Amino acid sequence: MIEVSRVMPARPERVYAVLADGWSYAGWVVGNAHIRNVDASWPAEGSRIHHKAGLWPLQVPDVSTVTAVAPGRMIELAARLWVLGRARVRITLTSEGEHGTRVTMEEEAVSGPASHLPTSVQALVLKPRNVEALARLEDIVVNRGPRQGA
Repeated sequence: MIEVSRVMPARPERVYAVLADGWSYAGWVVGNAHIRNVDASWPAEGSRIHHKAGLWPLQVPDVSTVTAVAPGRMIELAARLWVLGRARVRITLTSEGEHGTRVTMEEEAVSGPASHLPTSVQALVLKPRNVEALARLEDIVVNRGPRQGA
């Protein structure tokens, strides 16, 4: 799996609260353009985010499904890569000091044409994309106030 990590100045509970908000994914997942629906049970195992992937005007309907979850610590998704196949994405949260969290994002293509590419070639695209995703996630974690009505 291709791995990137980032230490964020927030406790794991705060980071996980953003991960547990499926509607936030278009704000930080690079390539996720529009959330169409989030299963009410999100982020329970088997729940899904229905989204559009790609750049406008070439956006395609897609779905990401939770395959494993440890609330407050980890979420793993099966993400479709449209015609390229499927990917497994795992996000792990580890306390870092008293007020920080190391967020580790691992991704690999597991089926379709992209899975036949050597890991080093997959990394050329996935590493910079996921570094940017974690930077966006941190912006939301650090700067988003409490949700209205929550």
